[in-house]
Amino acid sequence: MKDTFDQNAPRKAWMGLLAKAPEGRIAALLDATIARPGFTWLRAPEIGSTMVRARAGAVGAPFNLGEMTVTRCALTLETGEVGHAYIQGRRKADAEAAALVDALMQTGAADRLRKAVLEPLEAESAAAKAARAAKAAATKVDFFTMVRGED
Repeated sequence: MKDTFDQNAPRKAWMGLLAKAPEGRIAALLDATIARPGFTWLRAPEIGSTMVRARAGAVGAPFNLGEMTVTRCALTLETGEVGHAYIQGRRKADAEAAALVDALMQTGAADRLRKAVLEPLEAESAAAKAARAAKAAATKVDFFTMVRGED
């Protein structure tokens, strides 16, 4: 049987969280937590686009839904850790902050960053998702059939 443990699962989770964070939020949380360390660019922030794929009903054949603008970058901390970031939209400063968080999560500051940056972002994301779900539930229409009594 194939081993299904993914050693990169935690990193995938925080990268996804950073990629979808609201504008300026990562930088604000990062700057409130830690002084930004020195780094060198492997790839300076650049704006491009990527194809978004989807499935009808989440089970059908995949199709190209359309393109989306993304900003990506990569950097190396002075201590050698490499951080990458892909951010939705045209936000170079957010991509830099996300790459710094990714790199710093590979250092001894990981627990501190998890509590000060990632957990608040996760809580805000969950709250926004719950608010969207509540708004959608308020518009739900229940269709029912009344028994006419002719039986």
